[in-house]
Amino acid sequence: MPKFNRIHLVVLDSVGIGAAPDAHNFVNAGVPDGASDTLGHISKSVGLNVPNMAKLGLGNIPREQALKTVPAESNPTGYATKLEEVSLGKDTMTGHWEIMGLNITEPFDTFWNGFPEEILTKIEEFSGRKVIREANKPYSGTAVIDDFGPRQMETGELIIYTSADPVLQIAAHEDIIPLDELYRICEYARSITLDRPALLGRIIARPYVGEPGNFTRTANRRDLAVSPFAPTVLDKLNEAGIDTYAVGKINDIFNGAGINHDMGHNKSNSHGIDNLIKAMKSEDFKHGFSFTNLVDFDALYGHRRDPHGYRDCLHEFDERLPEIIAAMREDDLLLITADHGNDPTYAGTDHTREYIPLLAYSPSFKDNGLIPVGHFADISATVADNFGVETAMIGESFLDKLV
Repeated sequence: MPKFNRIHLVVLDSVGIGAAPDAHNFVNAGVPDGASDTLGHISKSVGLNVPNMAKLGLGNIPREQALKTVPAESNPTGYATKLEEVSLGKDTMTGHWEIMGLNITEPFDTFWNGFPEEILTKIEEFSGRKVIREANKPYSGTAVIDDFGPRQMETGELIIYTSADPVLQIAAHEDIIPLDELYRICEYARSITLDRPALLGRIIARPYVGEPGNFTRTANRRDLAVSPFAPTVLDKLNEAGIDTYAVGKINDIFNGAGINHDMGHNKSNSHGIDNLIKAMKSEDFKHGFSFTNLVDFDALYGHRRDPHGYRDCLHEFDERLPEIIAAMREDDLLLITADHGNDPTYAGTDHTREYIPLLAYSPSFKDNGLIPVGHFADISATVADNFGVETAMIGESFLDKLV
């Protein structure tokens, strides 16, 4: 019998908790990540009030930096620690894949100077549409449609851009380039970026609507990812006939591998929490694992370097945390973590190489405290240990620490 009948893993996308030991090897607009600290700098610069996460033990997590996130609890209701990344990357897919037990020793390709002409030409020949060359560089997703959306509405050209992540993104006004056409072009782009020197983690369709000066991206985004290069713990669970629920972009990140129940994309963090609670309350979900990504921290505030918005987003999650806990059953386990950092006070607009927090809570806990500092993949090893399946490539279970 498993120790916990259901485990719910929630990833607060980009909510790092201080520079990792090797952060100096990763740069952000030419500045090493060694002084990055997403939660610490938000707290210092604009204040942070997350009493529900603090109650679980967020403020008890050991920190090398002098910056403090939230006050420590003398008697927290859960267990807490921080986890270090092993893989050579600081992007979304690398973080999530390692959380599920993979060690990415060769990072995906990124294109800080834009995509090579060969790729753009192939997409033009396939689609019959020209590509706006001036947009072909790392760009804010909202800024790029503000800058080139009016031109696209006039000419029907494609807006192709990238970011600090290993992604190719295609923005298209839904009234100019219909969704089915955009998706078809993205599927072609996926087919030509599966091998080096252009091995990309994701191709992202970025539809939007509106008029110049008032464009809005829609919820019709679609991510086309590569499949994990080796079985993850999700695959192990699925092969064992154990329910695996995906909420948000988790299904995209793993290209569907190992997932047998997809709750769909999130329109917002709040909508994602609604979908998670819906899954938790489902009579069909009696035993298994749910995996949720809440991306607004990263997409709306981290990359846009907005510490006030990031703080408010953290407050909103914290306010809804009691709803998640209320939906838990006595033998459920809740794990709250992140996948990388994205310090909104730091240089550039890239992710930051940081530790990630880990909070663990169950109504069945008899004790509380700190778990030894470990690695991202320890999460999946713990999930595997609980359900009696094999681990993936890396990870050490901390299941026996949760009592």
